[in-house]
Amino acid sequence: MFSPLEESIIGKAKNKGILDIIVTDIRSFAKDKHKTADDTPYGGGAGMVMKPELIFEAINSIKMTGKNGKTILLSPSGRTLDQSTAKDLAKFDHLILICGHYEGIDERVKELVDDELSIGDYVLTGGELPAMVLIDAVSRFIPGVLGDESSSKEDSFSQGLLEYPQYTKPGSYLDKNVPEILMSGDHNKIAKWRRRQAIINTFFKRTDLLAKANLTESDRTYIENIFTGGD
Repeated sequence: MFSPLEESIIGKAKNKGILDIIVTDIRSFAKDKHKTADDTPYGGGAGMVMKPELIFEAINSIKMTGKNGKTILLSPSGRTLDQSTAKDLAKFDHLILICGHYEGIDERVKELVDDELSIGDYVLTGGELPAMVLIDAVSRFIPGVLGDESSSKEDSFSQGLLEYPQYTKPGSYLDKNVPEILMSGDHNKIAKWRRRQAIINTFFKRTDLLAKANLTESDRTYIENIFTGGD
């Protein structure tokens, strides 16, 4: 399941020793010959529930003393992962991610959990994919992972806005041209254009983000002008 973490930016960071990602198989802590990791829920109902003792033993086997760490359960009932949360989690030395499965985990496991996170209001077959999403989002804030450290600062959501449009060579393709201002060499004008394009993108695609965005007075005036049709 976790083979994507061996590829691309995350894989390179692992090879350089910037990240250390260890996958612990909960099933390996089962004592019976069938390596049973789940059982039927008390009180009846559909599905199976992950057994508590296996998860307790798995977490205890990797808990590192003296580390600035946090234990997180990936769960649809958790708060939604966002850019701000990813940035905060990057400050920890050690994260333990518990991937739920089946109908969920035994409630007693939650006494070991510091936080519950979800990647959206939908249900997946397990917490492995959300865990990989979290790892990827958090890793971008760790120094050395990205080739250009400014990249994470300009990502969508980092400033509370969606990202501005990006272009590369050729300057003209199928009669579609790169905006002239991007080839002007005037960095102040380019920065202003990008900021306004980010506001436009956010205004028309995710208006809800503007209420929480870090906007200047100039930004607010520009947004008002969008409403009124001004410049």
